[in-house]
Amino acid sequence: MEFLEAQKKHDELVKLIERYAKEYYIDDNPSVSDQVYDQKMEELEALEKEWPELITRNSPTQRIIGTVLKGFNKITHQVQMLSLADVFNEEELVDWVKKVDIELEDQTEFVAEMKIDGLAMSLVYQDGNLVYAATRGDGTTGEDVTTNVLTIRDIPTRIPLMGRVEVRGEIYMPKKSLEELNEEREKTGEPLFANARNAAAGSIRNLDSNVARSRKLDGWWYYFTNAQDFGIKTHYESILRLKEMGFKTNPEARIVKGTKEILSYVNEYTEKRDSLPYDIDGIVLKVNDFSKYDTLGYTAKTPKWAVAYKFPPKEVKTKLLDIIYTVGRTGKITPNAVLEPVRVAGSLVQRATLHNEDFVKEKNLMIGDTVILRKAGDIIPEVVRAIPEERDGTEKPFEMIENCPVCGSKLEKVDAMHFCKNLNCPSRNIESLIHFASKDAMDIETMGEKVTQEFFDLGIIRTIPDIYEIYKHRDRIITMDGWSNKSVDKLLDAIETSKKNSLERLLFGLGIKEVGNKMAKTLARRFNTLDNLMHTSYEDLIKINDIGEVVANLIVEYFSNEHNIEIINRLKEANVNTIYLGSNKFDESNPFFNKKVVLTGSLVEFTRDKATKILEDLGAHVVGSVSKATDFVLCGSDPGSKYDKAQKLGIKIINEEEFKNMIGGE
Repeated sequence: MEFLEAQKKHDELVKLIERYAKEYYIDDNPSVSDQVYDQKMEELEALEKEWPELITRNSPTQRIIGTVLKGFNKITHQVQMLSLADVFNEEELVDWVKKVDIELEDQTEFVAEMKIDGLAMSLVYQDGNLVYAATRGDGTTGEDVTTNVLTIRDIPTRIPLMGRVEVRGEIYMPKKSLEELNEEREKTGEPLFANARNAAAGSIRNLDSNVARSRKLDGWWYYFTNAQDFGIKTHYESILRLKEMGFKTNPEARIVKGTKEILSYVNEYTEKRDSLPYDIDGIVLKVNDFSKYDTLGYTAKTPKWAVAYKFPPKEVKTKLLDIIYTVGRTGKITPNAVLEPVRVAGSLVQRATLHNEDFVKEKNLMIGDTVILRKAGDIIPEVVRAIPEERDGTEKPFEMIENCPVCGSKLEKVDAMHFCKNLNCPSRNIESLIHFASKDAMDIETMGEKVTQEFFDLGIIRTIPDIYEIYKHRDRIITMDGWSNKSVDKLLDAIETSKKNSLERLLFGLGIKEVGNKMAKTLARRFNTLDNLMHTSYEDLIKINDIGEVVANLIVEYFSNEHNIEIINRLKEANVNTIYLGSNKFDESNPFFNKKVVLTGSLVEFTRDKATKILEDLGAHVVGSVSKATDFVLCGSDPGSKYDKAQKLGIKIINEEEFKNMIGGE
């Protein structure tokens, strides 16, 4: 057999096997027996053995071969993977629907879907072939987990559509798979998984694809990201197209209109929730008509055309055994409930935050109380209330401590919070180190909370710059339990890699009060270097969008502190990057710098995401609604009510051509 003949035969077999797989896994209507399927697979394996150059990552044979990776490559999402805004009761849901109806000036048609409790995933295809599968990550950057995702047999590696196609969905572990997995782990003495979501996430992010393959994962695919590029006009139509292309779509999706139909759907699946073979934690509502998405717009983190209704958390009774205190990296003292262990929403809970002194007093909590516990959003344990009628007189009243539980320093109360002001408090230092190394900050792999605590206790690290001198302790660390040459080298490599991070990660990692991820990026792009930011004034800071008087004062205060300056100087000596590495620096001379811009209508040459990115790169603040404070409205076709409001208020309205000219025609 010549190569071209072998290649043709290979393509035929792959198409046939994938058709059989779709019939079996997606359509639940196999046209051939398992024996025929296995025979075709054996033919393919034999052909690839003879012609190994025909083997690709997407070949059906590669789905059953385990691979061990050294790590996951980073993937930058072409379109940001936004999260959804949550509502937590029917009243909030109805209010959201009414707001959408008012904005669109009509009774809106929605698609109601299951909110799958799994791991968000993006599949990208080019000219019909799967290119990669990536996790959501921080919404902008995820991890390439293609090798593990390919172990899920019902995910198509080829689709009948040319061009670039992105499909998003959720990888999940069916309830039955979790039960079987935990049974096996119990036999081998391994810790059980608390819930299917944790098990699915751990499986997909395991470097050994044999683990992912053994876990019997599955996926639902519910969002065709660039459907409009292919003439698709509605979300429901896009779901049908996904199914036609071989994707597993959830059969419970339904078009609904009006609060009566929506609440009926919610109530129906609240009842059915426990009977489904997979976990759901709510219902998702999406506006069906794609053309309305730009009209409704986006916040910084969420689209305004979709919402997630979260099921009410399940409540359980338990005992409040004690109240203990933790010290955060800013010195904030947090009271925490020590609870009689109880299982809630799939995991065993023994601790819950009580936030501050006022929270405990408002709840009228006493040590020894029987309390109601739930998980807020099915994630964070929360003490709801005490049950006073079950008190027997042995309960002890709550009294807030006056001194730091770690260093003994006198606490100071600021508003509702108590703080330890001792900069050398060991607990503050540990929390600062953990935060600095965390994924959202400097992302130092393998340096989690446990390792940080261990190194701190042994005196290997005390302050942030000490992290970059851990290499000096290599010989000592290798002799410690749980460490080897390989694991120490991995840690040191991760520390060295973190030196190359862009400035925004460093700013967030330093733990400046009120400077979160988004604020850190704004500051990094605005000032370009750490030195520029260090020497800026309060007056310059308050001119920037989203920075008010309090935040400006805190930033100036941070860079006026000698202890903090010493930390920064030591980081510079360790060659930690202090420059913003983004591709776009703010040019204050451009017409959009520091301006508020609203987008409305359908743009032709720019997607809404692309126009938003361009504007934000120029230093603009893209907002969702028109007000007196709006500087520009970028208007496409069929603009709707935002255009009318801008006209009434005399806001500058620009079209796409004007926009192109204002940004230099690029």
